[in-house]
Amino acid sequence: MKIEIVTIGDELLLGFTIDTNAAHLARELAAIGVEITHRSSVGDNSADIADAVGQAIERTGAVITTGGLGPTADDMTKPAIAQLFGRAMHRDEEIIESMKARWTRLKRTGAFPESNIAQAMIPDGAEILPNRHGSAPGIWLEDERGRWVAMLPGVPREMRGLLADELLPRIRARVEKWSGADIPVIRSRTLRTTGIAESALADLLGDLAKGVDGMGLAFLPSVESVDLRLTVRGLPSTEADTKLDAAVLKLRNTAGRYVYGEEGADLAEIVLSACRKTGLRIAVAESCTGGMLGERLTAIPGSSDVFLGGVIAYDNFVKRKLLGVSDADLEEHGAVSEEVATTMASSVRAMLGADIGVAITGVAGPGGGTATKPVGMVWVALDGIATEARCLRLFGTRDEVRQRAAQAALDMIRRTLIRD
Repeated sequence: MKIEIVTIGDELLLGFTIDTNAAHLARELAAIGVEITHRSSVGDNSADIADAVGQAIERTGAVITTGGLGPTADDMTKPAIAQLFGRAMHRDEEIIESMKARWTRLKRTGAFPESNIAQAMIPDGAEILPNRHGSAPGIWLEDERGRWVAMLPGVPREMRGLLADELLPRIRARVEKWSGADIPVIRSRTLRTTGIAESALADLLGDLAKGVDGMGLAFLPSVESVDLRLTVRGLPSTEADTKLDAAVLKLRNTAGRYVYGEEGADLAEIVLSACRKTGLRIAVAESCTGGMLGERLTAIPGSSDVFLGGVIAYDNFVKRKLLGVSDADLEEHGAVSEEVATTMASSVRAMLGADIGVAITGVAGPGGGTATKPVGMVWVALDGIATEARCLRLFGTRDEVRQRAAQAALDMIRRTLIRD
């Protein structure tokens, strides 16, 4: 089956909102054997919506739209597509009652807004896709030739929930009816690496960098990681998974300890889990990252049993007063030095009674660098389960340097735990 995706909203074209909906749809549909042949975005304009959906219908006969189902004047998806199909609109009283019940259940103040009635206007002959994650229902509209459009809300949480609850089962049933139960799929697996540049990783992988067992390998660099994505196409799901498992193992064995996880794995969560298993607790002392390392750790639910807290020692006064950094070290070596980073790590560990102390101090830029300590020079130190300090030469904007420094600190903990 071939499907096209049309995402709708001025905010997408203006760049205020990143289109995550299309990416999520593409991944979920590929997993059940659907090929996405075209993706487009249009603004909140009836003629543009009708034109984009009309062209897509002519090409594939199957279209999914997101956005434009809300209660305001700029939500034009339903009437535009209804007109394209030659359908009138009618008011669905059951939807109105459902929205009013939700309004009461959520204990919202004031009277039910009349503007929400627009969400209950449905094209004639359409099927309702119930939305248990918000107020705007999805719509399935099909013509006498079997061509269809599925309209989903644009709010990502609602779109994903409605897709999983209503639309994917419907599409999967059609695919299996036409292709048999063990349908060909498009399936991907992602390995996450850190601490190695994209080019160095390609050299390390050698011939595998060109592909693994006939599968394409994509390198996806970001500020914190380089992801490796394998993709297999046109195989039954069981065979595809078996082939991917073997290929992932080859990549893991070759990339070694640079690999820290798969798919959406978060390095902070991996570190916390490893510490939890061995009963270790962490404290941090941060200068140039200004709490970014602590934020990475506390963003993970349940981190309080591992992460104790930290000190943001941005000014040298705080380094001296709270972390015991000596005037002699600051004068002789400077705040960005192995000596200061090591003292910060050991002091915060002792102060908070942690098993692991981690410290970061550096020059994040864009100013403040010197010939001997340029922008991007960062010292990361570890104390407790091991004593180690590393000088990093990071690049990018101020925020990117700080992100890379926090990631490097987490990876230092991970590698030490693996080594032990």
